Amino acid sequence: MIQAKGQNGTVTFDGHTVLIERKGLSARLLVGVGEKSIPIASINAVQWKNAGFSAGFIQFTISGGSERRSKFGKQSSDAMHDENSVTFHVRQQPAFEELRKAIDAAVSARHAPQAAAAPVSVADELAKLAQLMQQGVISQPEFEQQKARLLAQ
Repeated sequence: MIQAKGQNGTVTFDGHTVLIERKGLSARLLVGVGEKSIPIASINAVQWKNAGFSAGFIQFTISGGSERRSKFGKQSSDAMHDENSVTFHVRQQPAFEELRKAIDAAVSARHAPQAAAAPVSVADELAKLAQLMQQGVISQPEFEQQKARLLAQ
C-alpha cells in the first residue's frame, strides 16, 4: 500500500483502488470533505505537474469523466478544486512520484493487450499426430484422416 499526503488530500493506492481522502477546512472550502474510491479499471490516464513555484498535482482521468482544460498558469489552482486531483508541495513530491509510478504501472498493465497464444503450424500438428501413432495412441487410419483434415485447411 502506497500513501501520499498532499495539500488538499491524501491519496492511497492498494494495487487495485485509488482512494482520495479529504479532511479539514481547506478540503471543505475547495472540494468537499470525504472519500472517493476509484477502481484502477476506471482510470484511463494520470496527469502530472511537478511542484515548483506553484503546487504540483496528480490528476486521474476517469472513464465517463468530464475534464476541462485549464488555461496556462491556472493548472495548479484548477487542480485544487478538482475532485480527481490532489495538489502537493515540493517536499511532498517524492511520495507522489512513488505513488504515480505504481498507478501508471497498474494502468498500463490493465490496458496492455493480452498476449495471444502462438499459432501452431500444420507441420507441428503432423509431427504430434505421427508421435501419437508411433506410441499407439491413434491408429494408422486415424492418423491419415487427421492428416487429410490438416492439409485441407
